[in-house]
Amino acid sequence: MELIEHTAHDLLELMNKGDFNAAQVTTAFLQAIRDRDHRVQAFLSVDESDALAQAVAVDQKRKSGKPMGKLAGVPVAIKDVLCTKGQPTTCGSKMLQNFVPPYDAHVITRLREADAVLIGKTNMDEFAMGSSTENSAFQVTKNPWDLTRIPGGSSGGSAAAVAACEAPLSIGSDTGGSIRQPASLCGIVGMKPTYGRVSRFGLVAFASSLDQIGPFSHDVRDAALLMEVIAGHDARDSTSVDRPVPPYTQTLDKPVKPLTIGVAREYFGEGLDPEVEKSVRAALDVYRGLGATIKDVSLPSSPYAVAVYYIVATAEASSNLAR
Repeated sequence: MELIEHTAHDLLELMNKGDFNAAQVTTAFLQAIRDRDHRVQAFLSVDESDALAQAVAVDQKRKSGKPMGKLAGVPVAIKDVLCTKGQPTTCGSKMLQNFVPPYDAHVITRLREADAVLIGKTNMDEFAMGSSTENSAFQVTKNPWDLTRIPGGSSGGSAAAVAACEAPLSIGSDTGGSIRQPASLCGIVGMKPTYGRVSRFGLVAFASSLDQIGPFSHDVRDAALLMEVIAGHDARDSTSVDRPVPPYTQTLDKPVKPLTIGVAREYFGEGLDPEVEKSVRAALDVYRGLGATIKDVSLPSSPYAVAVYYIVATAEASSNLAR
């Protein structure tokens, strides 16, 4: 297995054992970006010298025996909607082509404190408005599994970067599916956290009652690890919840039983692709086999959800972007 094909927790183990250092890991992913991204086009900007400097600093810290952060030396790609000090933050728009923030978003600060290596900024639909990453002002991102297909959006660059093994972890934002949908289309793990779990300070807002920042990864363990780093209270975000961050990685092997999973019958109607339904039913069978209770439920307002979303999201977007 190539170094770039390892999960984040595997990379941490390899670095902690001394098999590789952070500079070697970062160099491997930078080379992958050089080799692959001209086809995938997941990244809008990569500052190689800065990424290597971050990695060298992590190696020096590890060598000196100082306490290490949870992501010490692991490269993380960042959706270009999060303010990053000294790095371009374009939101996929030429209106912000030359904007370089003077401060870090809260999530970026958390990543730096965890000793992650910020490897680059990823492509997105302009101002996060889209579901294909074809609406960036700069380039069209491709699905790494089939370059004739879309990776989803609006966080398509972040999803494609992980799927193409150009980064082991990445950060996206989700308003109406912008993490979940590209994760599905690219065959990786993506999650929209509970509202208020992750601070949005420094996120260029789309619709403030819906926006959330979340992880992309190769597996659930890595997503849990990244969530432990980025979650937590931040007084600068008035919607941030002041509650302790659960030890997500320590509860992954907890028995599924007595979990109850509600399956909304409205989601299995006209327009559902038979292959998608087959996959969902198969997943439910797995949960059932692990001891979960599968319960048929009704969400009668479901037919109105998309219409309501397009009222709320566009109204809030017009207000936010007017600033």
